[in-house]
Amino acid sequence: MIRWFDTLSSDDVALVGGKNASLGELTTKLAAAGVRVPHGFATTADVFWSVLDGAGLRSQILDLLNDDTRSPSDTAAEIRSLIETAELPVDFVDALTDAYHALGDRYDQDNVDVAVRSSATAEDLPEASFAGQQDTFLNVSGIEQVIAAVRKCFASLFTERAIYYRNEKGFDHSDVALSVGIQKMVRADQASAGVMFTLDTETGFPDVTVINAAWGLGEGVVSGEVTPDEYRVYTPFLDDDSLSPIIGHQVPRKDRKYVYTNGGSTEIAAVAETDAHASVLTEAEILQLARWGESIETHYGQAMDIEWAKDGETGDIFVVQARPETVQSQRQSATLRTYSLTETSEVLVRGAAIGDAVATGPVCRLDDPSQRDAFVDGGILVTELTDPDWVPLMKRASAIVTDRGGRTSHAAIVSREMELPAIVGTENATEVLNTGREVTVSCADGDEGQVLEGILDFEVDEQDLSTLPEVNTRVMINVASPPVAMKWWRLPVGGVGLARMEYIINNIIEVHPLALTRFAQVEDAAAREKIEQMTAGYDHKPDYFVDTLARGIATIAAAQYPHPVIVRMSDFKTNEYANLIGGQSFEPDEENPMMGWRGAARYYSDDYADGFALECQALRMARQDMGFDNIVAMIPFCRTPNEGREVLKIMAEQGLQRGEHGLKVYAMAEVPSNIMLADRFSDLFDGFSIGSNDLTQLTLGVDRDSDRLAYLFDERDEAVTRSIRHLIDTAHDPEQGPAIPVGICGQGPSDHPDFAAFLVEAGIDTISVLPDSVARTIRTIAEVEETIHHHA
Repeated sequence: MIRWFDTLSSDDVALVGGKNASLGELTTKLAAAGVRVPHGFATTADVFWSVLDGAGLRSQILDLLNDDTRSPSDTAAEIRSLIETAELPVDFVDALTDAYHALGDRYDQDNVDVAVRSSATAEDLPEASFAGQQDTFLNVSGIEQVIAAVRKCFASLFTERAIYYRNEKGFDHSDVALSVGIQKMVRADQASAGVMFTLDTETGFPDVTVINAAWGLGEGVVSGEVTPDEYRVYTPFLDDDSLSPIIGHQVPRKDRKYVYTNGGSTEIAAVAETDAHASVLTEAEILQLARWGESIETHYGQAMDIEWAKDGETGDIFVVQARPETVQSQRQSATLRTYSLTETSEVLVRGAAIGDAVATGPVCRLDDPSQRDAFVDGGILVTELTDPDWVPLMKRASAIVTDRGGRTSHAAIVSREMELPAIVGTENATEVLNTGREVTVSCADGDEGQVLEGILDFEVDEQDLSTLPEVNTRVMINVASPPVAMKWWRLPVGGVGLARMEYIINNIIEVHPLALTRFAQVEDAAAREKIEQMTAGYDHKPDYFVDTLARGIATIAAAQYPHPVIVRMSDFKTNEYANLIGGQSFEPDEENPMMGWRGAARYYSDDYADGFALECQALRMARQDMGFDNIVAMIPFCRTPNEGREVLKIMAEQGLQRGEHGLKVYAMAEVPSNIMLADRFSDLFDGFSIGSNDLTQLTLGVDRDSDRLAYLFDERDEAVTRSIRHLIDTAHDPEQGPAIPVGICGQGPSDHPDFAAFLVEAGIDTISVLPDSVARTIRTIAEVEETIHHHA
């Protein structure tokens, strides 16, 4: 009638249900890995049937379930009443009493506090998840309370919800029994609890462990009542004790928690102000839990969903449940979406298409991001142009349409990162499209995007990436957003050709680095207050910048490890830096920021040196402390070789010595001097990445944001292609020494197949494009390589 957890295994689901069988498996098979599970025992399914049969209830219950004249709620209530008042077999009561006292003896407690949990005999099987349908009673103490809780667990197999679920799934009611697990209580009410997944829950990326943690009982996390801390750990590095691969560490304000009441239920209590902003788990505890998760996943041979709790009396952490993860692990991999309209209507507005998706919804025409309250979630954002202040609104939109801007404008870049369809440079969208008008935004037809009248039907095609051809030219991706980086782990690419540090600084950190290193110089009272709030929990304000930037970079690096991830040091213009919190105090007002104090020139200037030092510290933390030695540093807008030497010297002083720990440093090739003096720059750097937008702009003397001159802006112009060919030839010239790689990280190759053909023929080493352009780019490269091979 009673089975102790240390006598059970996963083979005992029919005997004690999925939950208790899992606890048995954890107890017996994973103790050697250090995994702690609170002691306990389970009643067998046979006891459940003996209770029903002893009271003559089995046939009576089945008759009630088959009676269509009664309401489901009345049926469920009557069945539960019959079970709760049934006489329990004496031998079972004796066995239960002996086991409870034996558990108390293990902990040297007379009325040991226990959790009493239901475990249906089909629970947590892949084809059926009964999780949460049956009752659990916490903080139960004394044999009388235990017996009462066991009765209620038996009865809970017949809640209205549980009956409905079994009917929906086609389970025979007589095939599902109930076992009860009785387990030493973990006093998480005095500490913390949470959930751990051994993969990324949003993308299915298998090499990360996600841990949620909140003060008090785990009910706060599971119910969503409390916004928990979230820690993300890169699992493959856990074997190296010298590393701390915690790539995510979000600590929101937590002002409430769940605690026990004396009656065995729970209630919400306030969190002490000193704990509200504090991290629930220490670094050592996060890594310990992640290692346990890895052991559990390895044992079960699949991704796992694990509940854990920390005992406030002993300080020990325990695993209290483990079950297979059932969402991401079931998904098909290696697919790419393409969109196409299945009907058409009047074209209202045309412009440059960004992305290749289709979206529908009501127009929300806004002049300023302060009008956010007027925006309808899922609407089509229509405005003149966007800047970083619009980003929170853009996240709520289903598509973006602007009057101004080209393919490299803010609206275009951010829309691509968010995977939102956008149409830029329409000239008249704000005149034609009025708020409330229902439209379809289509970027499914190549370069031109269209806003069409009405809500149109469209199809989404899923493409198998495994059918893509092999190519010799390495294809990489451009990534800015760490959360989005994980999404692309299945793409057949060779790393990240451009990871833009600015996104992390602008959208996640939000504070100007000098406003942290020189906080006393921040004059704006509102900015000071905001910085104080954002750095709460940090004794040293600059650590907020370093930690957040390092973890963001590490997340991008983790998604592509061990392939190279080229991280460009910050390349804001002064007007963009000034828009960061506290930035106004530290930035000059320039007539032409595009050609002003940006890139390398900032890094060795006394007016930004301590800001660049924070960037270097973050890169060093991600590479050396976390272990991501696949990170390559890249210096933007380096106008002269002397600038390059100055920057490399400062990086070395900050612990980023080129060549040490395998560190490579690349230069952006985007200024004509980089091309003309390619041989000199080759002596300083380990590789080049062509920034085709700036190179085209500076070679042709065309403002890339000018609508009037847009027809002249073309990276396929002979002046630009000659420059690119010269750079490649010089970098690969054996007389210059060992060849160094040359890549390109603009949109040109994916937008223009003929440009991609030129690059391959010229001998480019890598082509880095946005993730949604990968399949198209690979096919283009394959055709070009085949043609070259054929001619050869």
